[in-house]
Amino acid sequence: MCRYGTNSYKQHYACFDCRKTFKRRLLIDIDGNVAYTKKWENSPAKCPECAGLMADMGYDFEAPKKNDIKAWQHIKSLYSTGITFHSCGCTGPGYIPKDHESHLAYLKEKRDMYVANLRFWSNRVEPNSEGEKQKDWDKNANFLVRLPNSTREGTRKNRTVNLEKAVAFWKEKTEAIDQHLESLQAK
Repeated sequence: MCRYGTNSYKQHYACFDCRKTFKRRLLIDIDGNVAYTKKWENSPAKCPECAGLMADMGYDFEAPKKNDIKAWQHIKSLYSTGITFHSCGCTGPGYIPKDHESHLAYLKEKRDMYVANLRFWSNRVEPNSEGEKQKDWDKNANFLVRLPNSTREGTRKNRTVNLEKAVAFWKEKTEAIDQHLESLQAK
């Protein structure tokens, strides 16, 4: 059972410099003022020790021991590449690489997927007829579902993809993951 928004299930925050964590209190549990609570909960969390900004690690984060510096460096590395422990608690946060090598392998696998999408959208010719669109969907659904709505144009019945935006989206994702890989391989 999801317990999002109850006293027992709170967002975890981490300060990588101090190696401290805390669970942020939910004001809705205290005063019931939804508007104020959303504004407060979306404000940055500051470390109680150094007053630096803390990382929002999600509901399922379990902090390593404070003196386990290698584990804290790994968690910081995961966070810098966008891997956190966000979920409602029912299914968990998904795959989390356990060490540096598995993190590199995971990012390389994601990069391969990004490059495949970039190639697909770079060579794409949009189908015109309904029959072509259905064949295209059957053959290329794995590429079509991964695009953000910002790349789509037209009406709901006559929707097309802006190919320039799609290529730019995957190019940006590929460049970002290349930077992450470069920084991780330097370690």
